[in-house]
Amino acid sequence: MTLAPIDWIIILLYLILSVSIAFVYRKSAGRSLADFFVGGRNLPWYIAGISMVATTFAADTPLAVTELVGNRGISGNWLWWNMLIGGMLTTFFFAGLWRKSEVITEPELIELRYGGKPAAILRGFKAIYLGIVMNVIVIGWVNVALMSLLQVFFNIPPDESLWYAAAAMLIVAIYSSVGGLLGVAITDMVQFFIAMTGCIILAIIVVNSEKVGGVSGLQEKLPEWTLNFFPTLSNADTGTGSALTITLGAFLAYVGMQWWASWYPGAEPGGGGYIAQRMMSTKNEKHSVFATLFFQVAHYALRPWPWIMVGLAAIVLYPDLSEADKKLGYVMAMKEFLPAGLKGLLLVAFLAAYMSTISTQLNWGASFITNDIYKRFIIKKDETDHPEIRKKYVNAGRIATLIIMALAVFSTSLMGSISAVWEFVIECGAGLGLVLILRWYWWRINAWSEISATIAPFIFYAISRFIIGYKFPDSFFFTVSCSTITWIIVTYATRPEPDETLRKFYNKVKPEGSWPARIKSPNPVSQRIKLLWRLAGWLSAVVFTYSLLFLMGKLIFTDLHGILMWTASAAVSFCVLWVSLRRITDD
Repeated sequence: MTLAPIDWIIILLYLILSVSIAFVYRKSAGRSLADFFVGGRNLPWYIAGISMVATTFAADTPLAVTELVGNRGISGNWLWWNMLIGGMLTTFFFAGLWRKSEVITEPELIELRYGGKPAAILRGFKAIYLGIVMNVIVIGWVNVALMSLLQVFFNIPPDESLWYAAAAMLIVAIYSSVGGLLGVAITDMVQFFIAMTGCIILAIIVVNSEKVGGVSGLQEKLPEWTLNFFPTLSNADTGTGSALTITLGAFLAYVGMQWWASWYPGAEPGGGGYIAQRMMSTKNEKHSVFATLFFQVAHYALRPWPWIMVGLAAIVLYPDLSEADKKLGYVMAMKEFLPAGLKGLLLVAFLAAYMSTISTQLNWGASFITNDIYKRFIIKKDETDHPEIRKKYVNAGRIATLIIMALAVFSTSLMGSISAVWEFVIECGAGLGLVLILRWYWWRINAWSEISATIAPFIFYAISRFIIGYKFPDSFFFTVSCSTITWIIVTYATRPEPDETLRKFYNKVKPEGSWPARIKSPNPVSQRIKLLWRLAGWLSAVVFTYSLLFLMGKLIFTDLHGILMWTASAAVSFCVLWVSLRRITDD
């Protein structure tokens, strides 16, 4: 397939714009590590929030949603919609704490919360494991999605598509290493609006095409099960060709346990990853809370419907696609229905989605290498009063960005099944999540708790899969249960952190929760009430976001009864949410 000259002009202008933004912020990014990796801690909530949303919108996201819808209907999205519960927990219980900690990276928090050699070892291990190993895996599967698009859209051979992906990543690495987080965040904003505009235009064109016949024609041509918003619980999974029908055990795993029990990139229990990086980059605690709240609402309620509608249309347009190839329906619709000019716009939309994710992963991973390995264990010098040291650290951050890019290209070349990698990541983090939540609120958690919770899932996952022979969700329940029992035993079998370490952490972050009187002043009634308002805000925000999600769907399908019901639910929950936010953020 060839593009018209106007398509190439649109793509070229977009690339020039992305690189130009980075150079605008080059000087401010080079002042210090805090400027380079957390934007000088001065981002307003809307920039930080949109940057979070843009980062989670990768080249693979519309394809993944199209595959879910094609195989399981709208209700198939509950496989990721369930993660809203944990995301909102981060908003109300952890976003402000991350900002108050004033650390640059997630591993740095470890030596604020814990003390001694175990904390140092854990910090170094997590910097390598998360910043390098897990990071290049994530970048790898995002690259694989981009390569799939290039292969279908341009008929590029699989071996050659890797080099195109590497070239795109090199452009991203250049502007990420030049502009730092501030340049990445501003570019994210531009990329997000381009990407969403392109996806909305595609959805409108495809759904209203003659072959589909608009929303009414779509409803007539589709089986009823594809339009269900909720999964059906059954004693057995009926598989493909019906609405999402899952066992009660799988439902409990997804909705009842996964959001708090598992560590997974971008939705870490208790915050973490690039989400924590954005929270730490905001102006203050209030901006951190609002940025994370905006991200959760936009990510789960506002953004999915253009992808879902194209996924539904693809069922009608390409009924012969196999289960594994359903995701390609999105790219095939782009190729078939977009005229010159709009093809370039949609390719730019995919490039924008891809680049916003990769730029964040590169900057975030480089922050771990620089701040938690190079600065902490190699140079061992504070940058505050040494301009030359500050410059050396920033340059190290730029070099680390390029190193991660090179490792990610190698990782991409080895990657086969994205779903298999993703399943491994989910299950090998099963049981860690609760420690990441409780370390903020329970004084008894120590470094050995987190070390054992990090290692145990790998052991019990291997036992459940390769010795016992469990499959999901049984393997998940087994891993979570055994890992949780392990870290609880280790916690009580080892000494708590010294009072001096706990007091330093508490005075810095001021968390509510279970802290002995010797560590903090007596717990005032106002603190306990604030904890209750956080709980009310969390629950109301979950209800509001789900209500808004379903309201958007009912508006698209013009279901009056559903519109009224979900409007009422959204209105009531929003009132509780608004009051809760006032109580939490007004000091």
